[in-house]
Amino acid sequence: MYKMLTLLIFILIASIASGQPQHYTHAKISAAVLQQFLKEEPIECIVYMKNQADLTALKSMPGKINKGNFTFQSLTAFASLDQAELVEFLNKEQALFRPFWVINAILVKGDATLFKAIADREDVQMIMGNSQLRQSVPVAVSMDINRDLFIPWGIDSINAPAVWDLGFKGQGVVIGGEDTGYDWQHPAIKNQYRGWDGTTANHNYNWHDAIHAIDWHNTDDNPCGIDLLEPCDDYGHGTHTMGTMVGEDGDLKIGVAPQAKWIGQRNMERGWGNLAGYLESFEWFIAPTDLNNENPDPSMAPHVINNSWYCSAEEGCDPSTFSIMEEVVNNVKAAGIVVVVSAGNSGPYCNTIAFPPALFENSFTIGAVDFLFNAASFSSRGSTVTPSGLTIIKPNVAAPGVDVLSCIPGGQYASFSGTSMAGPHTAGVVALMISANPALAGEVELIESIIEQTATITYTNDGCGSELPSAMPNNTFGFGIIDALAAVEKALLATAVINEQGFTGIEINYAYPTSELTINVTGSETQGTIQVFELTGRMVMQSVLHPGLNTLSMQNHIAGMYLYKINFAKRNGSGKFLVHY
Repeated sequence: MYKMLTLLIFILIASIASGQPQHYTHAKISAAVLQQFLKEEPIECIVYMKNQADLTALKSMPGKINKGNFTFQSLTAFASLDQAELVEFLNKEQALFRPFWVINAILVKGDATLFKAIADREDVQMIMGNSQLRQSVPVAVSMDINRDLFIPWGIDSINAPAVWDLGFKGQGVVIGGEDTGYDWQHPAIKNQYRGWDGTTANHNYNWHDAIHAIDWHNTDDNPCGIDLLEPCDDYGHGTHTMGTMVGEDGDLKIGVAPQAKWIGQRNMERGWGNLAGYLESFEWFIAPTDLNNENPDPSMAPHVINNSWYCSAEEGCDPSTFSIMEEVVNNVKAAGIVVVVSAGNSGPYCNTIAFPPALFENSFTIGAVDFLFNAASFSSRGSTVTPSGLTIIKPNVAAPGVDVLSCIPGGQYASFSGTSMAGPHTAGVVALMISANPALAGEVELIESIIEQTATITYTNDGCGSELPSAMPNNTFGFGIIDALAAVEKALLATAVINEQGFTGIEINYAYPTSELTINVTGSETQGTIQVFELTGRMVMQSVLHPGLNTLSMQNHIAGMYLYKINFAKRNGSGKFLVHY
């Protein structure tokens, strides 16, 4: 026993004398971070707080503006209050840090001693590394394009031109993209950039750069630079995805929604990013800011966001971060924004949708098909296990993703393949739907459900998740291949009434294609009135309301948004509805 104790003391003294760092463990510090402590260098970590904001009240809240404002105000107020003591501690320690509110977390740079002290705090849940993100790199490139092909096969195959013939091209809708940046002056996407009015550029609220340093994977200077005050694409990937969403260059129609507006940001430095950049990017989409990163405004948020990137374990993404990344997606969706995500290019094997953000239940995950409508060999398949352990079917739907023609920096065009190309087709369909029925703005669950219900049913023999060939949805195509025309037609049938003030005992609906406004009055009310106004304020109709079902015809009025006021002896209110044919 004496010899063993002497040996242990000798080993300890030798270790100290050699200057070798000692192994350290802490239940709140991820294994990846503990490993980095051995380098004895300052590192960046995400400090995830124990308490998080509760957004359950949003489930019954109508309207995108209402949802966006409530989400922003709730998250910022909660984070500011809950982080106050830790922020005070970090200031005393003169630590470098950056608070977040999209989730209650703080990015901190420091050494092992600082993080050990943070981990001992009761208000801290977990400390994890600032893990690396990477874009879903296209698996094939073809520079030979046929400029006589005015509408690429993917745009045509999902019936987007038929939607344009109905007059819906994305008007009034804003698409967001986070990628390698964008060549905003490319002729295919310049006029659709929200920061361009045809004469001057204003990048406030329309562009954000989350790249503040050269990623360690890259050794040379970035061709665009860092902390950019206007859009630039350092890799070519982002410009291509945006072209598929909104692109149009004369007779060349490469975009699904060519009259939608776009805003964007760079969250990857030549294809590489990190967890802090991911948080920063989604935070900006909930409430875009000016170029000084000040004066956030949720009313400037996009309706839909395209995400063609993934975070893999081999790039340092610790699985312990998956749950907080999922929480971010949940909060963005709660703000009334559709989160479209590429499934990844790890197919054709099953269970390959295994990386954030594609594996999250609230991500609208998109697989890829070729021009024969077969699943692309590279397209990742399900089934998928969420961070909470729930096994779910993924992708949600599939879209064109092979030999997709779009724009690239420098005024050029190229064909890429990958699920990165499939996601933008779907984001464009979301824009067409909201353009056709503006009342759908912010109704994320309804939008996603319509796309799934109207997708072209496509079966598979892949057998992923032990499913039978007759399974629908399945883990290869989800609910099927997207159909823009069918989705828009069903979107027009969706209830297009927005109540600004609730009416207990009164149900209001607009019916398509009969163009009838129905007001069902129940309860103890005897008689009231309804007045209908154009957006200019001109009253176009007034009618008495009786108990029971009341019907007003709008067939003699032009399509568009109308306002209404309802008055009863004991209550009154207002709202708006969309007339469409």
